[in-house]
Amino acid sequence: MHDRECDETRSWGIDIPLTVTDGGYGDTAAFRLGLEERGLDYVVGISTTTTAHPEEARPHTPPYGGRGPRPQPVHPEPARTVKNLVIAAGRKAARPVQWREGSQPGSGRSGVKRMYSRFVALRIHPAGREIRKNTDGPELPVRRLLAEWPADQTEPVQFWLSSLPADTALATLVRTAKLRRRIGHDYREMKQALGLAHFEGRTWRGWHHRVTLVSAAHAFCTLQRITRSPEETAPA
Repeated sequence: MHDRECDETRSWGIDIPLTVTDGGYGDTAAFRLGLEERGLDYVVGISTTTTAHPEEARPHTPPYGGRGPRPQPVHPEPARTVKNLVIAAGRKAARPVQWREGSQPGSGRSGVKRMYSRFVALRIHPAGREIRKNTDGPELPVRRLLAEWPADQTEPVQFWLSSLPADTALATLVRTAKLRRRIGHDYREMKQALGLAHFEGRTWRGWHHRVTLVSAAHAFCTLQRITRSPEETAPA
């Protein structure tokens, strides 16, 4: 959801409790800053090359040489990629988290496969010229970096940046980050199984009718899925 889309949604009287996106948006500092200006918490995907400073890193002011403008506070060490920060924390920092039960048969509590992996959560200072320009004072804001590091992998495989409160539980952070994949699954279901992509009309009115009916059908299927007992099979 773009910043302007957030504004439009709010203008309809709809509350936006949280924003989740993939790296296409999450890598853009301007997008994250726009969410923060609107008071919206987020958990966004980011690429391995996004840079940051460790939480304990503090800027210092170089000594003044007596000529020209006085130097501004800077970090003594250059920013590092989030991948390097997580690797530096080590595999021992990874904690196991099960964020939900899947739909395939497995050894889960209700006979289905568990959605399970290991995750590292670090507090960091996101870096970058745009963030520095929009920050008052020498200290960069602190955010949480989440990385998935499966036990069978030699390095972390996926990264997210979060502005959720510092006391947010790791399991909650993981479930929120993984919600983006569920949203993508729901969208594919609406397009393929419920007919959103099958519309062949030529009017806006017909398109809105189609979207409304598909949304209602998807809401019904979702309610059936989340309210059935574990022993019941999925609705046809």
